[in-house]
Amino acid sequence: MDTKEIQRLLDYIAKSPLAEVSIETEGLKVSVKKHGEAAPSVQVVHTPAPAPVAAAAAAPAAPAAAPAPVADNLYTVKSPMIGTIYLAPGPDKGNYVEVGSSIEPGKTVCMIEAMKLFNEIDAEVSGKIVKILVDNATPVEFDQPLFLVEKA
Repeated sequence: MDTKEIQRLLDYIAKSPLAEVSIETEGLKVSVKKHGEAAPSVQVVHTPAPAPVAAAAAAPAAPAAAPAPVADNLYTVKSPMIGTIYLAPGPDKGNYVEVGSSIEPGKTVCMIEAMKLFNEIDAEVSGKIVKILVDNATPVEFDQPLFLVEKA
């Protein structure tokens, strides 16, 4: 488990109803406990021998599944702002991109409306769209995954 994975776990815990999560993998044990509105406390221990993966303990609700890790060759296009996403430039126009579309840096992949301003969102990598993770004309949050791109 690397630093990015631990940070994703912390972000997930902060947004979820879980109060505590413990994960044990080969050579590593991570415990995260949420204390009200304060930042979660984290304990990372390197273990000498393989250990089984522990289940998450839920406080108020049943535990939710952790977000699936993205393969190394996939890039996630994320929302840079809160707003409403539009996958096409207009209601009678085709989508900016579809599954299978090739993209390159600077190519518009969608538009996000925020406070009556329409912001074109451009690709940052070259590749092929393999999955569209949002529906047209729906609200999106900051840093929400929008598209998966197989990097070229």
